[in-house]
Amino acid sequence: METYFSLKPLIAVLVSLLSALAIMLSGRRPNIRELWTILGSITMFGVVFSMLPDVLSGKYPEIILFNVSPGIPLSLRVDAAGIIFGLSASLLWIITSIYSIGYMRGLCEKKQTSYYTCFALCLSATMGIAFAANLLTFVIFYEILTVATYPLVIHKETPEAIQAGRKYLAYLLTGEVALIVAIALTYQLTGTMDFIPGGFLGDIAGQYHLLGLFALFLIGFGMKSAVIPLHSWLPTAMIAPTPVSALLHAVAVVKAGVFGFVRVIGFVFGPTLFHDIGAGNLLAIMASITILVSSVLAMCQDNLKRRLAYSTVGHLSYILLGIALLSPAAWLGGLLHIVNHAAMKITLFFCAGAIYAKTHCEKVSELGGIGKQMPITMGAFALASIGLVGMPPINGFISKWFLGQGTLEAEQGVYLIILLLSSLLNAGYLFPIVRRAFFVQSNNRTKYAEASAFLLVPLVFTALLSLFLGLVPDGIFHFYHLAGDVARGVLSGGGR
Repeated sequence: METYFSLKPLIAVLVSLLSALAIMLSGRRPNIRELWTILGSITMFGVVFSMLPDVLSGKYPEIILFNVSPGIPLSLRVDAAGIIFGLSASLLWIITSIYSIGYMRGLCEKKQTSYYTCFALCLSATMGIAFAANLLTFVIFYEILTVATYPLVIHKETPEAIQAGRKYLAYLLTGEVALIVAIALTYQLTGTMDFIPGGFLGDIAGQYHLLGLFALFLIGFGMKSAVIPLHSWLPTAMIAPTPVSALLHAVAVVKAGVFGFVRVIGFVFGPTLFHDIGAGNLLAIMASITILVSSVLAMCQDNLKRRLAYSTVGHLSYILLGIALLSPAAWLGGLLHIVNHAAMKITLFFCAGAIYAKTHCEKVSELGGIGKQMPITMGAFALASIGLVGMPPINGFISKWFLGQGTLEAEQGVYLIILLLSSLLNAGYLFPIVRRAFFVQSNNRTKYAEASAFLLVPLVFTALLSLFLGLVPDGIFHFYHLAGDVARGVLSGGGR
């Protein structure tokens, strides 16, 4: 690994922060306000993408902003793990920005300036999380993301939305208190907070002390990752506008929690120590329970967005299971699923939003015949559903294939059974929606009537992106290459 000074990591964080300021100042001019949103998202993606060639060659851009105290810098570094998360979030912000224009204007939503401002702030925090070089920098942006998302959760300001916002803050802020304690203890034990492939904790304390430390990290990151029983805020937060559910609750916020586990397991504890203290088995069991229970709960939901939310709960734990198994293929599959799940799930949420914008239907039971009225929307929904089940050629098959291979590498065949069972459950809560849309007759839905192009084009794009990443997993963005680099660096730096 070679690092070099660069302003680009800081620019990636500041672009959307400056966009948020410009959006606020343009509040009375909607066209200009939305132009800043689009320009900000495109610029951010361009900056992140421009760092990809260096990261692929093992050269990591880095900037130390200042020292909070001697030996504790606030610093940003773009490594292979960070750019996977950063590329995914910045690309999908462009698509969600376009979608948001059609959704917010079409439904005449109030407080649109506040909406776009908070959205930009959240993306700034997400880039900070992706490119944080140490635990301190990570937790600062982690906190900012929680606070900036709250106005989006309560955007409608109904009693239900206010209650959802309170629950959201209660869960996530509680987790972040545990996280701050965990980071303080880590620094007290080691005198450092810097992320190092393979970890830096070492054998500095007894097993139970280290398990206690991991328990604090588990609470801190488990809240945002929606690990059962820390999950109930996520389905409740579906009261937010659909673009918020799509990007922040399927891509950025929840993935920040999962990414935290990637950092702590791979770059703080290290695989050897994590395995030796028994934390790997603990996390794998919790992830497996979450995968199965959330899938069953999803089958019981008639509200479409809540069904998709429980699906998200389960698929986040696919990633956790992969990194808990500590085998090369499992890590590869888990890291790829960060991206693959994002593309598929945002497609499903976009479809749910397009259906609501056009028909005001929110329940699965109301979708009979919708495929004849909105064939493109429901075709995209079907394609993403196939991917989440794990069928080729959609990208979900790639990540699930490596996760399954990883269970065998780790000699943990029971988790392969869980993965196969969960795929059947995925089919059980997604395919009935597709069947109802295309094979149930409805006299009210016989004419073609899709949502506006602002809603339709983004969902088609993300559906095709899911297909592209399934057919060419290392194309353009080189996610396969990057995930392999992370897995090799972590497991060789502290291999079992």
